[in-house]
Amino acid sequence: MSRLHGAHRPGAPTRRNGPFIVLEGISGIGKSTLARLLTERLDAGTLHTVPDFYMPWAPVMNAHTRALPQFAFYLSGVLHAADVIRNHWERGPVVADRFVSSVLAYHSAVHELDMAQVADLLVPFRPYLPTPDRTFYLRCTDRTLHARMAGKKDCNQDDHDMITVPGRLERLRSNFDKVAADDPTAVVIDTDDRTPGELVDTVTAHLTELSA
Repeated sequence: MSRLHGAHRPGAPTRRNGPFIVLEGISGIGKSTLARLLTERLDAGTLHTVPDFYMPWAPVMNAHTRALPQFAFYLSGVLHAADVIRNHWERGPVVADRFVSSVLAYHSAVHELDMAQVADLLVPFRPYLPTPDRTFYLRCTDRTLHARMAGKKDCNQDDHDMITVPGRLERLRSNFDKVAADDPTAVVIDTDDRTPGELVDTVTAHLTELSA
């Protein structure tokens, strides 16, 4: 990878002017709202993984390609997100709505794969991917999730399948729990009965501890 013209060279120093924060969890749990509020609070750069211009292609890839081509598509999005993160990082904090953990959790759940299979495919690319200072894994009960999904304005086929495909939601929850357990940057937050403002306060309190 480092031999490509213009490519980031893994191991090269990255100018960091603030923390790199990732928000993870199942769709509808409140990541986008929290990312927006946290970005405002920290005056941070922000992005969604995969980046927005990928999204029109995602339904096509999901509907017409098998597991490995789909993985390559989402991996491409994560690698591009890594470049965007490094660019933001030179100017200040960065907040990412999803990153590598979502690729592991979702790809494994959708295709009913062992996560170790997907993790092995990521190994050659790990040096290219910046490590978050903190990854906040958001959790909630089914009751809370269904209430939030009912108010979600941008529901897509993946969201529909998460609720309706037998076993999909359970696999996703289990996968995120496993990823969080193995992630040294993980902070798990239960979001039931907590407002977005309260969650922002919780996240920023953890970040204050990080910088102390």
